[in-house]
Amino acid sequence: MEDYFKKILQAKVYEVAKKTPLEKANNLSKALKNNIYLKREDLQDVFSFKIRGAFNKMRQIPQSQLANGVITSSAGNHAQGVALSALKLNCNATILMPITTPLVKVNAVRNLKATVILFGDNYDETYKEALRLSEENNLCFIHPFDDPEVIAGQGTIAIELEQQVNEPPEAIYVAVGGGGLIAGISVYIKKIWPQVKIIGVEPEDADAMTKSLKNSKLIELASVGQFADGVAVKKVG
Repeated sequence: MEDYFKKILQAKVYEVAKKTPLEKANNLSKALKNNIYLKREDLQDVFSFKIRGAFNKMRQIPQSQLANGVITSSAGNHAQGVALSALKLNCNATILMPITTPLVKVNAVRNLKATVILFGDNYDETYKEALRLSEENNLCFIHPFDDPEVIAGQGTIAIELEQQVNEPPEAIYVAVGGGGLIAGISVYIKKIWPQVKIIGVEPEDADAMTKSLKNSKLIELASVGQFADGVAVKKVG
Protein backbone atom coordinates (compact mmCIF):
# COMPACT_ATOMS: atom_id res chain seq x y z
CA MET A 1 0.00 0.00 0.00
CA GLU A 2 2.91 2.33 0.76
CA ASP A 3 4.06 1.95 -2.87
CA TYR A 4 0.62 2.96 -4.14
CA PHE A 5 0.52 5.97 -1.80
CA LYS A 6 3.87 7.16 -3.21
CA LYS A 7 2.69 6.56 -6.76
CA ILE A 8 -0.37 8.74 -6.13
CA LEU A 9 1.79 11.56 -4.77
CA GLN A 10 4.11 11.31 -7.80
CA ALA A 11 1.36 10.90 -10.41
CA LYS A 12 1.62 13.20 -13.42
CA VAL A 13 -1.89 14.16 -14.47
CA TYR A 14 -2.16 17.95 -14.63
CA GLU A 15 -0.76 18.38 -18.12
CA VAL A 16 -4.22 17.24 -19.26
CA ALA A 17 -6.43 16.94 -16.17
CA LYS A 18 -8.01 19.78 -14.21
CA LYS A 19 -8.33 20.17 -10.46
CA THR A 20 -12.09 19.90 -10.32
CA PRO A 21 -14.27 21.73 -7.79
CA LEU A 22 -16.03 20.14 -4.83
CA GLU A 23 -19.53 21.60 -4.82
CA LYS A 24 -22.28 21.38 -2.24
CA ALA A 25 -25.43 19.69 -3.55
CA ASN A 26 -27.90 22.03 -1.86
CA ASN A 27 -31.19 20.29 -2.71
CA LEU A 28 -29.81 16.85 -1.87
CA SER A 29 -28.30 18.16 1.37
CA LYS A 30 -31.66 19.65 2.37
CA ALA A 31 -33.59 16.50 1.49
CA LEU A 32 -31.21 14.27 3.46
CA LYS A 33 -30.66 16.80 6.30
CA ASN A 34 -26.93 16.49 5.78
CA ASN A 35 -24.04 18.15 3.94
CA ILE A 36 -23.53 16.39 0.61
CA TYR A 37 -20.72 17.45 -1.72
CA LEU A 38 -20.07 16.36 -5.31
CA LYS A 39 -16.60 16.08 -6.84
CA ARG A 40 -17.22 17.51 -10.30
CA GLU A 41 -15.15 15.21 -12.49
CA ASP A 42 -17.76 15.77 -15.21
CA LEU A 43 -15.96 19.10 -15.78
CA GLN A 44 -12.86 17.38 -17.18
CA ASP A 45 -12.33 17.86 -20.94
CA VAL A 46 -13.45 14.24 -21.49
CA PHE A 47 -16.27 14.59 -18.90
CA SER A 48 -14.79 11.93 -16.60
CA PHE A 49 -12.01 11.14 -14.12
CA LYS A 50 -10.65 8.53 -16.57
CA ILE A 51 -8.23 11.03 -18.11
CA ARG A 52 -6.19 10.97 -14.89
CA GLY A 53 -5.35 7.27 -14.93
CA ALA A 54 -4.91 7.01 -18.69
CA PHE A 55 -2.49 9.93 -18.87
CA ASN A 56 -0.49 8.93 -15.78
CA LYS A 57 0.06 5.47 -17.29
CA MET A 58 0.93 6.71 -20.77
CA ARG A 59 3.17 9.51 -19.51
CA GLN A 60 5.48 6.85 -18.02
CA ILE A 61 5.79 4.62 -21.08
CA PRO A 62 9.27 4.96 -22.69
CA GLN A 63 9.23 7.05 -25.87
CA SER A 64 10.61 4.13 -27.92
CA GLN A 65 7.58 2.03 -26.91
CA LEU A 66 5.12 4.91 -27.21
CA ALA A 67 6.25 5.41 -30.82
CA ASN A 68 4.58 2.08 -31.74
CA GLY A 69 1.28 3.40 -30.42
CA VAL A 70 -1.13 2.31 -27.70
CA ILE A 71 -4.34 0.31 -27.68
CA THR A 72 -7.27 -0.09 -25.30
CA SER A 73 -10.84 -1.31 -25.04
CA SER A 74 -13.60 0.87 -23.65
CA ALA A 75 -17.24 1.76 -24.06
CA GLY A 76 -16.58 5.46 -23.63
CA ASN A 77 -14.86 7.42 -20.87
CA HIS A 78 -11.57 5.51 -20.74
CA ALA A 79 -11.49 5.54 -24.55
CA GLN A 80 -11.63 9.33 -24.58
CA GLY A 81 -9.02 9.51 -21.83
CA VAL A 82 -6.56 7.39 -23.82
CA ALA A 83 -7.34 9.25 -27.07
CA LEU A 84 -6.75 12.68 -25.51
CA SER A 85 -3.57 11.47 -23.78
CA ALA A 86 -2.26 10.11 -27.09
CA LEU A 87 -3.00 13.44 -28.75
CA LYS A 88 -1.08 15.25 -26.00
CA LEU A 89 1.86 12.80 -26.15
CA ASN A 90 1.89 12.74 -29.96
CA CYS A 91 1.38 9.01 -30.42
CA ASN A 92 -1.18 6.82 -32.20
CA ALA A 93 -4.10 5.34 -30.28
CA THR A 94 -6.30 2.44 -31.35
CA ILE A 95 -9.55 2.11 -29.41
CA LEU A 96 -11.75 -0.99 -29.55
CA MET A 97 -15.37 -0.37 -28.64
CA PRO A 98 -18.34 -2.78 -28.54
CA ILE A 99 -20.54 -2.58 -31.63
CA THR A 100 -23.41 -1.51 -29.33
CA THR A 101 -21.57 1.71 -28.34
CA PRO A 102 -23.71 4.82 -29.01
CA LEU A 103 -22.51 6.79 -32.05
CA VAL A 104 -22.06 9.94 -29.97
CA LYS A 105 -19.35 8.16 -27.93
CA VAL A 106 -17.68 6.69 -31.01
CA ASN A 107 -17.54 10.13 -32.67
CA ALA A 108 -16.16 11.74 -29.50
CA VAL A 109 -13.20 9.35 -29.67
CA ARG A 110 -12.73 9.83 -33.42
CA ASN A 111 -12.73 13.60 -32.92
CA LEU A 112 -9.64 13.12 -30.74
CA LYS A 113 -7.85 11.59 -33.78
CA ALA A 114 -7.89 8.00 -32.46
CA THR A 115 -8.53 4.95 -34.66
CA VAL A 116 -11.77 3.26 -33.61
CA ILE A 117 -12.49 -0.42 -34.22
CA LEU A 118 -15.99 -1.64 -33.37
CA PHE A 119 -15.82 -5.26 -32.23
CA GLY A 120 -17.90 -7.60 -30.04
CA ASP A 121 -21.36 -7.48 -28.51
CA ASN A 122 -20.06 -6.71 -25.02
CA TYR A 123 -17.02 -5.28 -23.27
CA ASP A 124 -15.42 -8.65 -22.52
CA GLU A 125 -15.34 -9.67 -26.20
CA THR A 126 -13.92 -6.25 -27.06
CA TYR A 127 -11.27 -6.53 -24.32
CA LYS A 128 -10.05 -9.93 -25.51
CA GLU A 129 -9.72 -8.72 -29.11
CA ALA A 130 -7.80 -5.61 -27.96
CA LEU A 131 -5.35 -7.83 -26.04
CA ARG A 132 -4.89 -10.01 -29.11
CA LEU A 133 -4.19 -7.00 -31.34
CA SER A 134 -1.80 -5.49 -28.79
CA GLU A 135 0.35 -8.63 -28.91
CA GLU A 136 0.07 -9.02 -32.68
CA ASN A 137 1.08 -5.41 -33.40
CA ASN A 138 3.37 -4.76 -30.42
CA LEU A 139 1.11 -2.03 -29.00
CA CYS A 140 1.09 -1.11 -25.32
CA PHE A 141 -2.31 -2.01 -23.81
CA ILE A 142 -3.72 0.65 -21.48
CA HIS A 143 -5.96 -1.15 -19.01
CA PRO A 144 -9.05 0.78 -17.87
CA PHE A 145 -8.59 -0.11 -14.17
CA ASP A 146 -6.30 -3.05 -13.37
CA ASP A 147 -2.96 -1.25 -13.52
CA PRO A 148 -0.95 0.42 -10.69
CA GLU A 149 -0.28 3.62 -12.67
CA VAL A 150 -3.93 3.95 -13.72
CA ILE A 151 -5.00 3.46 -10.09
CA ALA A 152 -2.47 6.07 -8.95
CA GLY A 153 -3.76 8.57 -11.51
CA GLN A 154 -7.32 8.14 -10.27
CA GLY A 155 -6.04 8.51 -6.69
CA THR A 156 -5.09 12.15 -7.35
CA ILE A 157 -8.78 12.93 -6.80
CA ALA A 158 -8.22 12.11 -3.11
CA ILE A 159 -5.32 14.59 -2.86
CA GLU A 160 -7.65 17.30 -4.12
CA LEU A 161 -10.41 16.24 -1.72
CA GLU A 162 -8.00 16.60 1.20
CA GLN A 163 -7.27 20.17 0.10
CA GLN A 164 -10.92 21.07 -0.51
CA VAL A 165 -12.55 20.19 2.82
CA ASN A 166 -12.14 21.92 6.18
CA GLU A 167 -12.45 18.67 8.09
CA PRO A 168 -12.56 14.97 7.16
CA PRO A 169 -15.97 13.85 5.85
CA GLU A 170 -17.93 11.08 7.53
CA ALA A 171 -18.00 9.03 4.34
CA ILE A 172 -16.98 9.12 0.68
CA TYR A 173 -19.19 7.35 -1.86
CA VAL A 174 -17.42 6.07 -4.97
CA ALA A 175 -18.89 4.47 -8.10
CA VAL A 176 -17.44 1.01 -8.76
CA GLY A 177 -16.90 -0.57 -12.18
CA GLY A 178 -13.59 -2.42 -12.29
CA GLY A 179 -12.42 -0.84 -9.04
CA GLY A 180 -9.56 1.43 -10.16
CA LEU A 181 -11.15 4.63 -8.86
CA ILE A 182 -12.14 3.28 -5.45
CA ALA A 183 -8.72 1.62 -5.07
CA GLY A 184 -6.85 4.88 -5.71
CA ILE A 185 -9.11 6.97 -3.47
CA SER A 186 -9.08 4.36 -0.67
CA VAL A 187 -5.28 4.01 -0.54
CA TYR A 188 -4.82 7.76 -0.08
CA ILE A 189 -7.80 8.51 2.17
CA LYS A 190 -7.24 5.60 4.58
CA LYS A 191 -3.62 6.68 5.00
CA ILE A 192 -4.50 10.27 5.97
CA TRP A 193 -7.97 9.74 7.50
CA PRO A 194 -8.29 6.10 8.67
CA GLN A 195 -11.66 6.85 10.31
CA VAL A 196 -13.38 7.96 7.07
CA LYS A 197 -15.73 5.36 5.57
CA ILE A 198 -15.24 4.57 1.89
CA ILE A 199 -18.48 3.22 0.42
CA GLY A 200 -18.55 1.69 -3.06
CA VAL A 201 -21.72 1.98 -5.13
CA GLU A 202 -22.53 -0.37 -8.01
CA PRO A 203 -25.67 -1.44 -9.90
CA GLU A 204 -27.49 -4.51 -8.59
CA ASP A 205 -27.13 -6.12 -12.02
CA ALA A 206 -23.37 -5.41 -12.20
CA ASP A 207 -22.32 -6.27 -8.64
CA ALA A 208 -19.01 -8.05 -9.29
CA MET A 209 -17.21 -6.19 -6.47
CA THR A 210 -19.92 -6.94 -3.90
CA LYS A 211 -19.87 -10.64 -4.78
CA SER A 212 -16.05 -10.77 -4.87
CA LEU A 213 -15.68 -9.16 -1.43
CA LYS A 214 -18.38 -11.43 0.00
CA ASN A 215 -16.60 -14.55 -1.30
CA SER A 216 -13.05 -13.28 -0.66
CA LYS A 217 -12.09 -14.10 -4.26
CA LEU A 218 -12.66 -12.66 -7.73
CA ILE A 219 -16.12 -13.57 -8.98
CA GLU A 220 -16.87 -13.23 -12.69
CA LEU A 221 -20.52 -12.47 -13.48
CA ALA A 222 -22.26 -14.40 -16.26
CA SER A 223 -23.84 -11.17 -17.54
CA VAL A 224 -24.15 -7.49 -16.56
CA GLY A 225 -26.84 -4.86 -17.03
CA GLN A 226 -25.88 -2.17 -19.54
CA PHE A 227 -27.94 0.78 -18.27
CA ALA A 228 -24.94 2.29 -16.45
CA ASP A 229 -22.45 1.18 -19.11
CA GLY A 230 -19.49 2.94 -17.45
CA VAL A 231 -19.61 0.45 -14.58
CA ALA A 232 -20.87 -2.61 -16.49
CA VAL A 233 -17.91 -4.87 -15.67
CA LYS A 234 -18.14 -8.67 -15.31
CA LYS A 235 -14.87 -9.05 -13.38
CA VAL A 236 -13.16 -6.46 -11.17
CA GLY A 237 -9.42 -5.91 -10.78
